[in-house]
Amino acid sequence: MSATGWTILCDFDGTVSVEDVIDSLLDRFGRPGWEQLERDWRAGRIGSGACMRGQVALLDMSRDELDAHLDDLSIDHGFARFVEVTRERGLPLRIVSDGLDHAIGHLLRRQGLDDLPVAANRLFPATPPQRWQLASPYGAPGCTSGTCKCACAEAASAGGTRKVLLIGDGASDFCVADCVDFVFAKHRLIEHCRAAGIPYAPITGFDDALALLPALLDGSLAESHVVPLPAPLPA
Repeated sequence: MSATGWTILCDFDGTVSVEDVIDSLLDRFGRPGWEQLERDWRAGRIGSGACMRGQVALLDMSRDELDAHLDDLSIDHGFARFVEVTRERGLPLRIVSDGLDHAIGHLLRRQGLDDLPVAANRLFPATPPQRWQLASPYGAPGCTSGTCKCACAEAASAGGTRKVLLIGDGASDFCVADCVDFVFAKHRLIEHCRAAGIPYAPITGFDDALALLPALLDGSLAESHVVPLPAPLPA
């Protein structure tokens, strides 16, 4: 399949950004209660969308404090070059994130990449005494995430006429990893793909992703990195 037959969906927090942005904000500006919401989400008692809305409501920071904090965060040093190559090859790339649009835009702008299309939660000022609130314009009925990455993958596939590459790192990517054609996986997503038999290649960052891209496009990577499903037990 030619390069133009692929499209790329890329997670942001912990994938493009070195740090998890929302975790760093909660550690610095979160009022008591955000840790319990995190535990409830990890235990499966609430979805990530409800967790994020509750945690954002507990952020006690001004706009200036928010932006100053974001100025101290960084993105993967190889990401800008990866974007450049995808554009040269005619590969559409979209950020799909359960994180914050303002933070994503701020970090991308510093790299001159704020023209990348982004699907993420919208952060905006709240009615006092709360400082901030969240809207989820990319949510979907029946999905408990703020951003339904599975719906984004379905749209990106253009009715099955395009193959979809996911680049991600964690729990927010588990569901959509089942809906795409191949995964470049970091961190916890590696084990999920391995356990679920999802075709993937492990990466540590975008230098690795760039090195793997030609083999993905010519088909040799998918052939050599498919993780076989476990053999069925004898009847």
